[in-house]
Amino acid sequence: MAKAWLIASGKGGVGKSMVTACLAVALSRLGQRTVVVDADIGLRDQDAILGLENRVVYDVLDVIGKGCTLSQALIPHSLYENLSLLPASQFARVKNLDPKGFRKVVAQLKERFDYVLIDCPAGVERGLRGVVDSADEVLLISTPDDVCMRDVEKTASVLVQKKAPRPWLIVNRLMPELVTAGEMYGAQVVAQTLDLQLMGEVPQDDMIYRALLKHMSPMEVDCEGRRALERIAQRMTGRQVPLPGYGKTPGGLLGRLFRRKVKVMKLQ
Repeated sequence: MAKAWLIASGKGGVGKSMVTACLAVALSRLGQRTVVVDADIGLRDQDAILGLENRVVYDVLDVIGKGCTLSQALIPHSLYENLSLLPASQFARVKNLDPKGFRKVVAQLKERFDYVLIDCPAGVERGLRGVVDSADEVLLISTPDDVCMRDVEKTASVLVQKKAPRPWLIVNRLMPELVTAGEMYGAQVVAQTLDLQLMGEVPQDDMIYRALLKHMSPMEVDCEGRRALERIAQRMTGRQVPLPGYGKTPGGLLGRLFRRKVKVMKLQ
């Protein structure tokens, strides 16, 4: 049965759009018919991340407003036969997105695809609230720091108020050596703190950024970040894949008290 996955974050800059694009590629490689819906109205990114920026003619608002058909707006990927994109409008504003019309579009997509990945705007304002009702599952992306975790906690509370499905969590940009040293939370600690179901963890990997600089999909690079994202995609399909547990998470309060200290340079 087709599912629409809402992918959100409490704040910008945590890698949400990149994770969405990579999971879409991974799912398509597993033989799943997958479509990415860019719901970040006015700030579209998915066309550039997926290398489809020169093929955008229509967008999701054109479909909702009946300025084109869904088939005309969908962009099939040239490298991944099971992957398509429904881009966002680059010049409209969030208020132009009609939630009821968006739900209808997602329902139509679920008739054509196995997985509908909705890349949401960051934060908890109108952009997120307007698309929540379209979701069968929710993925929240967090980095392992207090600021991001607080924002994710707020986002999760908004989702509860909107009666969305209980969110899953992906912890992005983990640094195993810092987790081992007690300077960074491990993925399990983040999930327990936020009381969310852990879908997966992704280590900080320079190869992902280097791939982007070369206009390549990170899923084409042999690196640990790619393998972590592939494991998450497998879990999304219901497969039982063990969590790697990047770094050794220190035990509770003692681990935090006796962690290695950061050296602070004094001003002369």
